[in-house]
Amino acid sequence: MKNMDFEKSMERISEILKRLDSSEISLDESLKLYEEGAKLIAGCTKRLDDAEQIVKKINIQSDGSYSEESFLEAEEEDK
Repeated sequence: MKNMDFEKSMERISEILKRLDSSEISLDESLKLYEEGAKLIAGCTKRLDDAEQIVKKINIQSDGSYSEESFLEAEEEDK
């Protein structure tokens, strides 16, 4: 699971949700799938948080130069 990329993790989460929605699943299997899904969701959330920290907003100045700032800082200034 740790080497699974984001898209594959999301696909697996979708599969788990479909399986958990089934009435033909045992309690033990439900618990195992729930645990796997929770770990995948935590991993995806961390990847998204890490990606958000990387994204930069580029500001073009009137003289044609540019500056960069953190996406989160730019978002807070826009509020």
